[in-house]
Amino acid sequence: MTDIARAAGCSQATVSFVLNKTPGIKLAAETRERVIDAARALGYAAPNFAHLDTADILAPALDGKIGFVVDQLATSPEAVVAIEGARQASWNAGNIILVAQTLNDPEMEPRTIRALREQGISALIYMAIFTREVVLPAAVYELDVPVVLINCYTADHAFPAVVPSEIAGGQHSTRHLIQHGHRRIGTITGEPWMEAAKDRLKGYRRALATADIPFDAKLVIDGDWSASAGYDATRKLLTLHDRPTAIFCQNDRTAIGCYEALKEAGMRIPEDISVIGYDDEEISRHLHPQLTTSVLPHRAMGRWAIEQLDGYAPSSSGTRYPITKLECPLVERLSVAECAEKLAVFS
Repeated sequence: MTDIARAAGCSQATVSFVLNKTPGIKLAAETRERVIDAARALGYAAPNFAHLDTADILAPALDGKIGFVVDQLATSPEAVVAIEGARQASWNAGNIILVAQTLNDPEMEPRTIRALREQGISALIYMAIFTREVVLPAAVYELDVPVVLINCYTADHAFPAVVPSEIAGGQHSTRHLIQHGHRRIGTITGEPWMEAAKDRLKGYRRALATADIPFDAKLVIDGDWSASAGYDATRKLLTLHDRPTAIFCQNDRTAIGCYEALKEAGMRIPEDISVIGYDDEEISRHLHPQLTTSVLPHRAMGRWAIEQLDGYAPSSSGTRYPITKLECPLVERLSVAECAEKLAVFS
């Protein structure tokens, strides 16, 4: 909505009112059309979305309360986004989303799940903040309602599960830099033990291999997802004899530190060096220049979870569900340009 608001020349609230068709809000027809045109131009609009009435939108068959359990809520915008995606997808059916944070506490998590069941939930959505394999408490298996997993999965694949397509996301981000002529591409990872960090690095390496660019371990710096790590890692990359012409920061907070280190070194973004992020956090729109990054599809995963509940039929014991992976779309902004070295060759 922030991107659409900027393109349409209005506030984010106005965009929300238009796209959600909020009743009781009087907006000029020209304003509504401008917002809709901007949304379509940016690729956010589904076909004919602006002409649908609430009654025309297909809603899930459930009609009641849906439990939403997440390990970390208070410190995680990702959880809030996923919850909002679930709410949007289930709102028209009159469903209420009951949210609880568990912190993976071995005592409180089973108690929380049983408490939600006592509230009469008709389904349970279980979410982890960091993408990983989880061991669910027995209370989940004891439920007699549908269970869907977001951003996690179990070894037995007993429940439908959805995660971001991180390998493809890392590959797409790196390929975007390669398409702009960059061959010396540094990357700053997250904590190496995390699946997201490992998979984004796999995608980085795949993109290089596909373009016949040799992998150089010196261009890979381990971080911890923080701005401070991005700053320190960028300074290390700049000390290399053959330093990179582009840096793939594997999250947007890392990119903040990267920006600071580059500007401190007197380098212009993207004229001297290109930078790309990941996660599409709010800050990415306010950096100077605005950061090209990838969207973590938490909102889409929330919607997906609700869609799995529509027409749900109990499966037989031993059923294994495949893990669904959702794309992390690239949002092109202003931090990537043609490689200066490539331009020099052709000038």
